[in-house]
Amino acid sequence: MFLGINLFLITQIIAKEKKEKKIENLLLEIGEAKTNPFSYSHLPYQPYSYQSSVKLADGRVANLKHFFRKYNSPLYDYAELIVSVSDKYGFDYRLLPAIAMQESNLCRYIPENSHNCWGWGIYGNQVIRFSSYEEAIEKVAAGIKKEYIDKGLVTASMIMKKYTPSSPGTWARGVNTFLRMLE
Repeated sequence: MFLGINLFLITQIIAKEKKEKKIENLLLEIGEAKTNPFSYSHLPYQPYSYQSSVKLADGRVANLKHFFRKYNSPLYDYAELIVSVSDKYGFDYRLLPAIAMQESNLCRYIPENSHNCWGWGIYGNQVIRFSSYEEAIEKVAAGIKKEYIDKGLVTASMIMKKYTPSSPGTWARGVNTFLRMLE
């Protein structure tokens, strides 16, 4: 009988010690979390987990490509460059395509071998020619920045007065129409 009571008391003591050890470990863990709150802030490694990634695309490029494709423009392949150059010179990315649409129906009616979709420097028989669309985009954008934007000519109407002074307002209305189409 004493053996049964002793065995019962021993199991009670062991259970109490286990419970106290559990509480002690829990308090130790809580104390550690207070001193280092990020010690348990990550998920454990899971060998059979799924991973994915997201690549963000510039919606402006897609917008221009859609516009250029709709009008069968050779500028389609240069949409990214137009956005990049517009950002570089600090003006609305829609301005170059809007002027190109007004001046040449997006490069469909330009002087032969000129790559000049913007009517840039075309007066009477004088034609400025560029060796490529890349060169044309860069030079026209730089010129718009230097000769127009930097001089406070920032709306289609203001630009028109210098860009094509003989226009009775139709040039600015056209450019504004194409700017809205690209919104």
